[in-house]
Amino acid sequence: MSRFRAPSLGIALMLAGLAPLLSGCNDAVTAASTEPVATPEVGIVTVEQQARAIVRELPGRVAPTRVSDVRPRVSGIVMKRLFRQGSEVKAGDPLYQIDPRPFEVEVLSSKAALAKAEAVHERATQQARRISLLFSQKATPEVENEKAVAAEREAAADVEARKADLARANLNLDYATVRAPIDGIVGAAQVTEGGLAVQNDTSLVTIQQLDPVYADFTQSVTELTRLRRAFESGDLERIAPDAIKVHLVLDDGTLYPLAGKLLFSEAKVDANTGQVTLRGEFTNPKRELLPGMYVRVRIEQGIDSDSVAVPQQAVQRNVAGGSEVYVIRDDNRAVARPIRTGPVQGGLTLITEGVKAGDKVVVDGFQKFAAGDKVTPQAWREISAAENISAQSATR
Repeated sequence: MSRFRAPSLGIALMLAGLAPLLSGCNDAVTAASTEPVATPEVGIVTVEQQARAIVRELPGRVAPTRVSDVRPRVSGIVMKRLFRQGSEVKAGDPLYQIDPRPFEVEVLSSKAALAKAEAVHERATQQARRISLLFSQKATPEVENEKAVAAEREAAADVEARKADLARANLNLDYATVRAPIDGIVGAAQVTEGGLAVQNDTSLVTIQQLDPVYADFTQSVTELTRLRRAFESGDLERIAPDAIKVHLVLDDGTLYPLAGKLLFSEAKVDANTGQVTLRGEFTNPKRELLPGMYVRVRIEQGIDSDSVAVPQQAVQRNVAGGSEVYVIRDDNRAVARPIRTGPVQGGLTLITEGVKAGDKVVVDGFQKFAAGDKVTPQAWREISAAENISAQSATR
């Protein structure tokens, strides 16, 4: 029996030696569990209620305010091209010179015909005066007097006809110099020297007026109907037509510096697209806007006098696909609250339901907590792209 007691004694001694160590571990675990856990810091904004313009960003294209397809008003051979392609011209500037010699000959012929008609008229006038004198003295019958008066009137009418012919000849001679009908940028020449220009048929060149320009853009009839109902219900206030601000966003995302004005909104809907066309006018002194350019048009279409908004990144998506924000309660716990969102403007999302003025909404630090956790709210400040790059460079 004694051979089995030795192992039992050894185990007892080992347990006795480990007891202080096990006791120390329990003390460490107990101490760790009693230490306070630091609450995560999150960036928040306090929601404010204020009047905001409701801005829509709509697709559009730039169009010239006036386009002139220059055509000759007389037929002839083109002698000279008097403009530089792609240059700017003023109304009245000469563009082409058509051979003027046939028209000069016509002017000379018309002048000769007028001189002849005036001579005939002068003779007829003298004859009518003599016959009238004789008729007053009963020396000639009345029928002769009537013939003389009629001849004088015919001669006078012929003079007027010859004057009209001369005016037409001078006009055709003037039309031999083709001039710009409008101010604008002249395009590519369609006819070269030696080419035949046919009256009212041959297209010589196209001129487009680029200052100002139009921006034609479209909006769905559904949005316009929703907007009209908001006005009728009082949710939005109308903006006076002359006070509506219109801005352009260029294809590269930059904002065109000059604001425009809304000219009109069509009273009909495109049956194929369900869109209504609107038109804005913009000054274009540097010719930055060219016909056919794709732009996005920002237009103020109403005023929400008591709107609330949060930074766009504060809006989260829940598992059901709905929108929600995290709101800090009075006990500093973050709770999820479902919301209904409106349009996004300038990095802010308009909230139509779910958030009110005074609410503290989490903007940054979502990865640090779960819904219901206690947090330490800190005022959030938006960091610009330049500041973010500087901060990253400093940490390297």
